[in-house]
Amino acid sequence: MSTYRTSRRRFIKSSAAAGASTLIPMPYVHAQGTLKKVTLLLDWVFQGPNAGFLVAQEKGFYKQAGLDAEIGPGKGSGSTSQLVASKNAQFGFADGFVVGLSVSKGMAIRNVGSIYRGNPTAVIVLDESDIKSPKDLEGRNIAIAPGGTQFQQWPAFQRGAKLDPSKITVVNIDPAGMNPALITGRVPAIASYVQGSVPSIEIRSGKKTRQFMYADYGVVAVSNGIIVHNDLLKSDPQLVKAFVAPTIRGFLYARANPDEAVAIVRKYSPTITPAITKREMELSWRTWVTPNTRDKPLGWNSEADWTETISVLRQYGGVSVPLTVAQLMTNEFVPEGAEYVPPQKA
Repeated sequence: MSTYRTSRRRFIKSSAAAGASTLIPMPYVHAQGTLKKVTLLLDWVFQGPNAGFLVAQEKGFYKQAGLDAEIGPGKGSGSTSQLVASKNAQFGFADGFVVGLSVSKGMAIRNVGSIYRGNPTAVIVLDESDIKSPKDLEGRNIAIAPGGTQFQQWPAFQRGAKLDPSKITVVNIDPAGMNPALITGRVPAIASYVQGSVPSIEIRSGKKTRQFMYADYGVVAVSNGIIVHNDLLKSDPQLVKAFVAPTIRGFLYARANPDEAVAIVRKYSPTITPAITKREMELSWRTWVTPNTRDKPLGWNSEADWTETISVLRQYGGVSVPLTVAQLMTNEFVPEGAEYVPPQKA
């Protein structure tokens, strides 16, 4: 985990509440009143869509809950899921489709709180491109970061869009190189989260983009949420509950105070462009509420949405082993109350 850890453990002594969320849960009780150290591995680099974790750290929400959190960047949901499954990190931030695939392969992990409850994955091309529909991808290259959600969902998108896989070449590019590859013309298309790529591409290049949403081609799936190993759920449920609530507060605070959240992200990644980071957050808010999660606290999982995710995994993801919703998620640790319900519109 040392390669993912960050030494930035900045805790603010103020007990300021997260936006309208003023409820502070009972803190985790650790030996001799010390803070309990926990490790969190993100899905990606420090950026707008995962700013809620960084805000929870900087505003002292984890400290108020009795936790000393170490937060590190990830290399895709697949990688994060594997590291949580192997207990190299206690908590992770990973896509629900990837969690389903991972559980089907025997990994003992579970979602304990969803943030992106809709699927933000898309094929992205420049608006000036002659790729006007997914079918136009045939005979071309597409860049996809290995191990990420987009890579694992790619076969499902191809089937849903009725593409011939033999006519499309997938180029594996590191996450940091994805957007530049599209801007410079190295590849004509990339597969990525809309909120993670579109702001950077459009603001840096001054060019508009066109997106083909995976969800529009049958890949309806719950996206990013907090994941843990099943053993931790059994051995220390109090720790899981202590972590989830301040995390939700962090995301809600970031939404209510986006400029402050951007400044916090910049502490972790000084090279970010504030306008891009803010736009990343704004686009990520579109995934917070689905028809089945209306008026529910952020983090709350819909059984109907997870049932659809399992259906997509079976139809397109090559999963043949039985999967149940209970294997993939639980709402036991999601905080209740109106304070945790997010705005219903992005």
